[in-house]
This record gives sequence, C-alpha cells and structure tokens, in this order.
Amino acid sequence: MAVPITSSQTLQTERLRLRQWRAQDLPAFAALNADPEVMRYFPATLSRAESDAIALRCQSLIEERGWGFWAVEERSSGAFAGMVGLHTPDAALPCSPCVEVGWRLARAHWGKGYASEAAAASLRFAFTTLGLEEVVSFTALQNLRSQAVMQRLGMRRDEATFQHPALPEGHWLAEHCLFRINEANMKF
Repeated sequence: MAVPITSSQTLQTERLRLRQWRAQDLPAFAALNADPEVMRYFPATLSRAESDAIALRCQSLIEERGWGFWAVEERSSGAFAGMVGLHTPDAALPCSPCVEVGWRLARAHWGKGYASEAAAASLRFAFTTLGLEEVVSFTALQNLRSQAVMQRLGMRRDEATFQHPALPEGHWLAEHCLFRINEANMKF
C-alpha cells in the first residue's frame, strides 16, 4: 500500500501545477461539479456544499499523507482547471485495496491533453516516490473519453467488468471497467 510522506507534494509538468487546495479554488470546483456535461458519468451533479466537502476532504488527505487528488492549475495563467491525482478508494472494488489515478477537469480545459499530462505526473509520483507496484483507474463503460486517457497512459483493461458497489443494481452507470498499470507499462 502507499507510503505516507511527510509534507505536501507539488507536482509540475510543462503546462500544469498539481498542488494543495486553496480556498479560492472552491467556487471554480463547485462550478465544474455543477456542470451536467462534466458530471455526465457520475450519478448526479453536486451542490456547492457537496463540492466543498470533496475539496476539503482532498485537502485534508494531502495534509495527512502528502498526496491525493491535487488541485490542478495552468502554470501560464494560474487558472484552476480541476483535480487530478491519486486516491485510495473506500468502496469494496475487485482490485481493493488499491490506489487509483483519477481526474475531473472543467470543460474549458478539455481537449488540451491536461488529463493525460497530469495523470502521467501522478503515476510517476506513485511509482518513484511512493514505490507502488500498481495503480488502477476505473469508470463507467459508457465513459469512452476517460477510457481513452487510460489507454494513452499505457493502462491495460481487465477483461471482466464489475458493478460499482456505490450504485444501485440496474443503474445505467453501474457497470464499470477496470484499467491497471505498473511502471514498466507507462507511456509517459
């Protein structure tokens, strides 16, 4: 399992900074969580209070262990773009216990390669700093955009799908696919 580190890590790529959350990130994060297109493959959009709770939980986990779902900003403009990083899922998944790589970006930042760029930085951190042997990612079968990011990263899809335990049986998003990667398979 992931090794805790002593201080909050900031990761930088050519165009992005993955950093600890700030109070000024909350309105932009709430806006992306309220966008039906951004939240298309989640059970529902989020209220401001629900969105703030997620951001504060992410902030707390980063303070506690030094890593997590970081706030992402464009280095050139300082604009908040969303969140990307690593997380230990609470749900009982077929791959549990595990660390996942995930992303959620505002629509204005789609189509620029930011999800792949930030996720690749997160994976490098997972393998080189945390010493993880494997990282996973999962999404609803219908979410082809996220699956494309997983494939660009070099992740390999398991043959079997699974029913996400947080969703009721028969929910249109319940069936998920699982992707895995180790350091040797990384394309970035």
